[in-house]
Amino acid sequence: MIQTKTIFTVHSPGTIVYGRDSFEEVGEYAKKLGTKALIISDPIMDNLGFVKQCSSLLNTNGIEVASYLGVVTEPDDTYVEEGLQLLLQEGCDVIISVGGGSCIDTAKAIAVVATNGGYIGDYMKMAKIAAQAPIPHIAIPTTAGTGSEATDATVITNTKSEVKMMIKQPAFMPTIAIVDPILTITSPPAITAATGIDALSHAIESYLSRLAHPYSNVLALSAMDLIIHNIMRVYEQGDDVDAREAMSLGSMQAGLSFSNASVALVHGMSRPIGALFHVPHGISNAMLLPAVLEFSKEACIDRLAVLGEFFHKSNEILSQEELAQLAISSIKEICKLLNISNLKQWGIEEAAYYKAIPKMAEDAIASGSPSNNPKIPTKEELMELYHIAYTYEF
Repeated sequence: MIQTKTIFTVHSPGTIVYGRDSFEEVGEYAKKLGTKALIISDPIMDNLGFVKQCSSLLNTNGIEVASYLGVVTEPDDTYVEEGLQLLLQEGCDVIISVGGGSCIDTAKAIAVVATNGGYIGDYMKMAKIAAQAPIPHIAIPTTAGTGSEATDATVITNTKSEVKMMIKQPAFMPTIAIVDPILTITSPPAITAATGIDALSHAIESYLSRLAHPYSNVLALSAMDLIIHNIMRVYEQGDDVDAREAMSLGSMQAGLSFSNASVALVHGMSRPIGALFHVPHGISNAMLLPAVLEFSKEACIDRLAVLGEFFHKSNEILSQEELAQLAISSIKEICKLLNISNLKQWGIEEAAYYKAIPKMAEDAIASGSPSNNPKIPTKEELMELYHIAYTYEF
């Protein structure tokens, strides 16, 4: 399953600052990068006071501030264009993203297009290479989920083709990541669940990926350990700071892992669902994860057995087959406890969903992610998995 090459390249932010109250350091780092910042955020973060706090911290360090708060859904190309125009109009020379993965991914796209030109979709599949250094970007996540603060990828929806464009190049990596678990305490249970399962999906998929390697494996295993043992704690007790800190660290490690080893079939199938039916990314990943693990099981029993050990609480000696099955059943149980619904329960109209399956299968394959899966599906198998996922029982 693992590739046979022995030389690997590792990409990560130039600086990672993490820990409680690390947000307070944003001004100190920003003044090393520029003199006027564009904050990319959303109305929720603004209402919570995070945008004002960020502005104050920047102003205290002599940084002027402009704000773009238009990221009201998962990121699309219109947000990139609007944010870019504001960046140019205001003459900003550093970008600060404050929010979930949507804000961070939007900021990544703006940072690259600002110095390299063109349309963000031009950069998909390396069709256009970002040869010029992007605008410096400080990414500050307020959820423990996407890990986008530590990846060189951005996912932007093309509003004309209704395709989620997965764009990956080194230039999209944030200059600095500031990961403060205190900012995640305000996340409500439903968001905590969705983003937590998203992070777990990243860790599992990067560990199972055909592109996994020793560095990514260490991060994936640590992330799985942290997330599995803390996700229910933060869901049930949102102000558990120790659990929030563990989830933030696990999410970042999962991001670093999949950025260097890639995601696989879950994400490949998830993006078309999000683009066509507007299901939040973390939730659609959760809807798909157990079914995809069942599909992939025979091709990665050894690795699923390692995952199963995180759930193995007795002294009984289990076979790899038993541990692999324990991993899948335990992931299903977590999804059930987190009140993850299937696609039908979510409210997607049946006829529209089944009509879209051929396009979703084609778009999933075109993204490239399914080819990293331990078991690479045919288009027919992908279509069948979409059928299974619609009424899947956790």
